[in-house]
Amino acid sequence: MDMTPETPLAGPVFWERRELDLLLRVYGRMVAQGEWRDYAMAGLKDVAEFAVFRRYGDAPAYRVEKRPSLRLKQGQYAVMGEGGVILKRGRELTQVLKVFDARRFTVVE
Repeated sequence: MDMTPETPLAGPVFWERRELDLLLRVYGRMVAQGEWRDYAMAGLKDVAEFAVFRRYGDAPAYRVEKRPSLRLKQGQYAVMGEGGVILKRGRELTQVLKVFDARRFTVVE
């Protein structure tokens, strides 16, 4: 009989409560400024995604991804703009979310 410990079952990657709090805080601020209107979350095999939309039914304006497989390399968190362009990547979610600081956005009429 083999007595080696079993490897834990790999499940989907998802956001922890602290991470969700940070994401929803930024989302709420941007909704209050009239920049964003909707969001979606997904927990997949190797990535958790938080997407925000300017209008209902549009493609995501921004996506925040969590890829634990990159945590020791380039950092597990990334903010991507339209077209998949990586705007910021890092090991700490708070640092990565600074890309959404209010001073960086201006409303163009």
